Amino acid sequence: MPLDIVRVPVLSDNYAWLIHDPDSGKTVALDPGEADPVIAAAAARGWRIDQVWTTHWHPDHTGGNAAIRAQGATVTGPAAEAAKIPTLDRSVTEGDVVTLGAHAAQVMTVPGHTQGHIAFHFADDAVIFTGDTLFAMGCGRLFEGTPADMFANMQRYAALPDETRVYCGHEYTQSNGRYALVAEPDNAAIRDRMAEVDAARARGEATVPTTIGLERATNPFLRATSAAELGERRAAKDAFKG
Repeated sequence: MPLDIVRVPVLSDNYAWLIHDPDSGKTVALDPGEADPVIAAAAARGWRIDQVWTTHWHPDHTGGNAAIRAQGATVTGPAAEAAKIPTLDRSVTEGDVVTLGAHAAQVMTVPGHTQGHIAFHFADDAVIFTGDTLFAMGCGRLFEGTPADMFANMQRYAALPDETRVYCGHEYTQSNGRYALVAEPDNAAIRDRMAEVDAARARGEATVPTTIGLERATNPFLRATSAAELGERRAAKDAFKG
């Protein structure tokens, strides 16, 4: 059976994700920035959280790890950031595989936002969890890496099948889209998408997950043709007041 994936809003604009395998009954909490909403969302569905998967060390993605771990979950995260994530039980890196029942996710090392950031790609399910690297119409700030790092990530993501669903860590789509309209003013796909995003946000609806195909058409960072262009766009977005 396909995975059940549940969006859990946490903190101000973060999303944690519950990933549930109906066949085994096992559940992963991914990037729980705080524990209580994630535990409550699982309990409401009769699920027990068996694992926590962490994409990077930032507290808004790890803040709930300890409390969920205290209830019996094991915590998996990036080996390169193990010193910054004291709750880790298993450290993983590029090419490692993590499993949820019969579903397998390959670990991708995608540095730039943080130096050890990882993503989890369920290729057979056409699902990827990108943390704070690839957002809907955006990419993460370069706190610890370089434009070349993030450009390499974007190239890897762009090579995935169009139908791949992208689950990211924040509700940033509206602000990202406002910049995208400036970065690519002649891109009709961005204009059309922003009309949908603005309407969804006015209704209080989430705008993620997205898909690789949609990002390929509308994300100015995924569409950048060089590391230099991505770096210019990232610097412009950092200063953008729209």
